[in-house]
Amino acid sequence: MLQKIKSLSAKYSNEFIEVRHHLHAHPELSYEEFNTSTFIQEKLSSWNIPFEVKATTGVIGLIKGKNPDKKIIALRADMDALPIIEANEVSYKSTIHGVMHACGHDVHTTCLLGAAKILNETKDYWEGTVKLIFQPGEEKNPGGASLLIKEGVLQNPAPEKILALHVHPGMEAGQFSFRGGMVMASADEIYITIKCKGGHAAAPQFTADSILIASHLVVSLQQIISRNNNPFNPSVLSITAINGGNTTNVIPSEVKLMGTFRAMNEEWRFKAHEMIIKQTKELVTAMGAEVDIRIDVGYPFVFNNEELSAEARTIAEEFAGAENVSETELRMGAEDFAYYSHQIPGCFFRLGAGNKEKGITSNVHTPTFNIDEAAIEHGMGMMAWLAVKV
Repeated sequence: MLQKIKSLSAKYSNEFIEVRHHLHAHPELSYEEFNTSTFIQEKLSSWNIPFEVKATTGVIGLIKGKNPDKKIIALRADMDALPIIEANEVSYKSTIHGVMHACGHDVHTTCLLGAAKILNETKDYWEGTVKLIFQPGEEKNPGGASLLIKEGVLQNPAPEKILALHVHPGMEAGQFSFRGGMVMASADEIYITIKCKGGHAAAPQFTADSILIASHLVVSLQQIISRNNNPFNPSVLSITAINGGNTTNVIPSEVKLMGTFRAMNEEWRFKAHEMIIKQTKELVTAMGAEVDIRIDVGYPFVFNNEELSAEARTIAEEFAGAENVSETELRMGAEDFAYYSHQIPGCFFRLGAGNKEKGITSNVHTPTFNIDEAAIEHGMGMMAWLAVKV
């Protein structure tokens, strides 16, 4: 079976590189993946794989092998792109200005489509059922995973385990990494609006200085992490935007701040929320202004089932060789795969997609992100192999 999957992965490699080119050239933002969803539906229909649509654009396929009730495994890929202007000059460059598959979701979707074709062609040789989850909205709260779960994606039939991959430009194509336990952080969004009556820049005594207050607040909030959190408990708070004012001689009546808070401990996560809110309100009030603060609670931390992840790593070594499988590092990035892995045993692993010799090293979420497309053959083959073996 291993050689059969490898053979089919190699056979269909060029076909799915073209699939990736199409997806990359036609990116769609979170919850707007209408054309992508239609494209996936057409592919599944052409292979006679039954599917249903959930959460508007999500596509859920089902492939039954021999003895389909023996086990039910879910494979998941995300479909949405990011609001980034692509800087790559390639034949398949984004045709939608300001939207780019800069996080590799086009690759994830391609790999799952490739795995689906392989699994469908080999369904007389493996046992169980594979549920295909093509998911919208991973990049934006509340997260497409949470919407699909509410609509019953983990029911009828109910998968026992779920697996997903994510491209990693820091690893060479052909390499994979796995990690059991906590692997990625929770992610919450912070929105702050400082308000005062504003005034002339030459007469600050007649108003509160909203810009100065915002500056103090940015520095002050860092104390919550540096002096209240255990240094051995990974956590990060970043204020990423300050917007206020439009000329040199006016103190603005309003300044808006945005940021993100990441944690790997749920108790500390919500304790920190309370401290952020308290410190913001008290500091701004003490400096003579008013404030509105909202923390949009986002994805929980990603937890990989330790037993499943260990098993998947062993199986991956059979496919790629032990020398090409390593341990995933802890990351403060977030992923809504967490919603699945808090419900059923999950394994979120990394697909090497870089190539230093070819200069393919740009990180995700950058205008120059790209992959060594040899990764597609490896990714779709690995997904199919794991589905039949775990």
